[in-house]
Amino acid sequence: MGRIDQIASIRRLTYEDGKGRGMRVLDFNNGSGLSFSVLPDRGMDIGQASYKGIGLAWLSCNGDVAPQFYNEDGIEWLRTWGGGLLTGCGLANVGAPNERDGERHGLHGRISHTPAEEVNTAAAWSEDGSAYTLCASGRIRHSRVFGDKLVCTRHIATALGENSITVRDTVENQGFAPVPFMLLYHINLGWPLIDDGVTLEAPEHQITPQTDHAAAHLADWDKATAPVPGFDEQVFYHDLPADERGLAVMRVVNKRLGLQLEVSYRVAELPYLVQWKMMGQGEYVMGIEPANCYPEGQSRMAERGMLRQLEAGEKTETFLRIAVAPIK
Repeated sequence: MGRIDQIASIRRLTYEDGKGRGMRVLDFNNGSGLSFSVLPDRGMDIGQASYKGIGLAWLSCNGDVAPQFYNEDGIEWLRTWGGGLLTGCGLANVGAPNERDGERHGLHGRISHTPAEEVNTAAAWSEDGSAYTLCASGRIRHSRVFGDKLVCTRHIATALGENSITVRDTVENQGFAPVPFMLLYHINLGWPLIDDGVTLEAPEHQITPQTDHAAAHLADWDKATAPVPGFDEQVFYHDLPADERGLAVMRVVNKRLGLQLEVSYRVAELPYLVQWKMMGQGEYVMGIEPANCYPEGQSRMAERGMLRQLEAGEKTETFLRIAVAPIK
């Protein structure tokens, strides 16, 4: 080969049209069937993703929208959300709009609409020549004068010959007082990975429905159906056990495609898994969402005594892995 880019590469591109015009895009191709796009101007979210031509992510009707269109009021977040494989939610609010201590919080917070700084990419062999790694990093500053001063440094990596993506975040409170810290990784899986007859698999564990409506459908939490007109979304909270590595795991199994996708995350920093089941027309998506909170808003988490605080100068590091593979 003249260049290894022939089989594995990261391309730095820019959108030229529509509401995404001017946005940076990092297109990953790891040479073994996995390709995905990282969006630095959307808080280092992951947009489109596929494995050997099979789409993995749900993409919303909005498309990829540049952050300047963001409106934090109420649920206006939904007008600029593109879906994609991974959307960051936080860092001060996850879930419903609310007000606390005189500050208003919109749906799912600001991180997904905040452009990253110091964005870098690298593709290189390890010193012993055993692995060729492709990675991107960027820093998202979540700050306000006379308010919180949180900085999230995100590192996203894959490797030649491996069908997985690792996401490592370091979140630091650079201020001088404790601040609320809410973080949820909104992993959005869509057709054709999600289809009629697809199932979710996990070790035996406790499941808590978010609402009475979800409770009525608890027996079918792990089953996908064909799209249902007028479907009313269901949300379930999963208390998954950690394995010997400290990781919890949930799998999506599509026997028709002979494919499975596995989400694993470190429980120490992300003790909750939120499942969003939405089998509607167009909004046909299964969300698997590791988090340090429930998606009920900052004020409600405080009322429940579950609001995580990050102390002045404190750092926390999270680990998340998304892997896809043929069913053996």
